[in-house]
Amino acid sequence: MRVDAFDFILPEDRIALRPAEPRDSARLLKVTPDTLSDHVVRDLPALLRRGDILVLNDTRVIPAQLAGRKGEATIDVTLHMRLGAVEWLAFVRNARRLKVGDRVDFGAGLHGLVVEKGEGGEVHWRFESEDPLEVALERAGQMPLPPYIARKRGIDPRDKADYQTIYARAEGAVAAPTAGLHFTPQLFDALDAAGIGRETVTLHVGAGTFLPVKAERTEEHRMHAEWGHVPADVSARLKAAKAEGRRILAVGTTSLRLLESSGLEPFTGTTDIFITPGYRFRAIDGLMTNFHLPKSTLFMLVSALMGLERMQSAYAHAIREGYRFYSYGDSSLLLPEG
Repeated sequence: MRVDAFDFILPEDRIALRPAEPRDSARLLKVTPDTLSDHVVRDLPALLRRGDILVLNDTRVIPAQLAGRKGEATIDVTLHMRLGAVEWLAFVRNARRLKVGDRVDFGAGLHGLVVEKGEGGEVHWRFESEDPLEVALERAGQMPLPPYIARKRGIDPRDKADYQTIYARAEGAVAAPTAGLHFTPQLFDALDAAGIGRETVTLHVGAGTFLPVKAERTEEHRMHAEWGHVPADVSARLKAAKAEGRRILAVGTTSLRLLESSGLEPFTGTTDIFITPGYRFRAIDGLMTNFHLPKSTLFMLVSALMGLERMQSAYAHAIREGYRFYSYGDSSLLLPEG
């Protein structure tokens, strides 16, 4: 398909720069094949069925944005996939200034050695520090806010809490699974009381999620790989629920892509799955997700789930009704079978 088919006009003032307070007061648009209805996230227990299973991504965002020095040059680095205890792949804004073997000072006792250079500004780094890398990153790094937020305002201490789900556990993401930012302890209690189950999987979201699609056709675009894990006990419970006719609802496109990659089987490894219209879903029955960028791989994914025409009308409704878009924005509940 042509990438242009997934374009739409989004007013600048629809981009959320801060999350709703409290988190579960964000608006939620319920989308079925036949209806659009306006709600807030705390209505979720009433919008789901007893026995439904929500699958959340428990990855934890690390301070993955680094600014280093090589002589007089500033080297801006965004980590995107861990390769080992002290090795990462990263996107470098001015990678042309680097060559293999260069050593960059990132401050706070953290240095990086260029192991290999790839395409599109991707660099393989080996980091050096007297402290464990996680500790050094806490000192030297910043939270990796999406570029469409960071361009409009500076990163501040509040983002350290705002850009993290309340159930984040497994460190390794360089972008938040933003559909999960809307949950609160009170909402979890209400979901429990309504008989709606929860399971957690892990997909370490990479910075590739923010890369624009530069190809003219979807078939020409290549996704960056991300590491994920579906535990065996979670797999068993999800398959049993599916066999009982209960719905599996992914919280976020990250959970969805991992579940579809695994087919609900136990899974540990990387996935670069790219879901576009024509894809046949085999694991999930619905999706809770924020509102995405025009011509993005994520808008292609939701169009695969609900149909391009349906999502174009849903997004037109959201823009018209003042919904807030992107990582700190409002949410949608997509139910392809109503």
